[in-house]
Amino acid sequence: MSRISPPMPGEGARERRLAEMVRVDHAGEFGAVQIYRGQRAIFGRSEGKAHAARLIGEMEAGEAEHLRTFDRLIAERGVRPTIMAPVWRVAGFGLGAVTALMGEKAAHACTEAVENVIEEHYARQSEALAGVDEELKDVVDRFREEELAHRDTAIEQGAKDAPGYAVLSAVIKFGCRAAIRISEKI
Repeated sequence: MSRISPPMPGEGARERRLAEMVRVDHAGEFGAVQIYRGQRAIFGRSEGKAHAARLIGEMEAGEAEHLRTFDRLIAERGVRPTIMAPVWRVAGFGLGAVTALMGEKAAHACTEAVENVIEEHYARQSEALAGVDEELKDVVDRFREEELAHRDTAIEQGAKDAPGYAVLSAVIKFGCRAAIRISEKI
């Protein structure tokens, strides 16, 4: 009677790491769409917030395109998405809505903090993907540039002038980094 042996240590590690990258990037783009939806829900109903709603809508459209790309990669590569999506939906929308309720500058501070963490995350991934998975590296590099543009827009719109900017930014960055670690694995 033959038995199937468990994998040897390190066997399949590369494939698991690539799957983690696709899973976490999918989760991150999903969360970003939710944040912008929360912000737009507030600004879209507020007198005098048409400019902010338009900018946020444009950034949301970019994140939605990123999400569609990772939806495709999840399906093509047979990667299990994070089971945390329902939590990220509520947390992202809530973060967006709360920062929008705090004002335009706080909403932009949220974008700036999130995009700083994502830019660092994508930079690390790009380095790890060099010579390993050029298709995924190209996607990560392109999206990294687009996330930097979102960050720059947020800074131009006064992100760093938000009340309590340092604390708000630190809390959001901490949450993003935690969400990245969680989404890689589960």
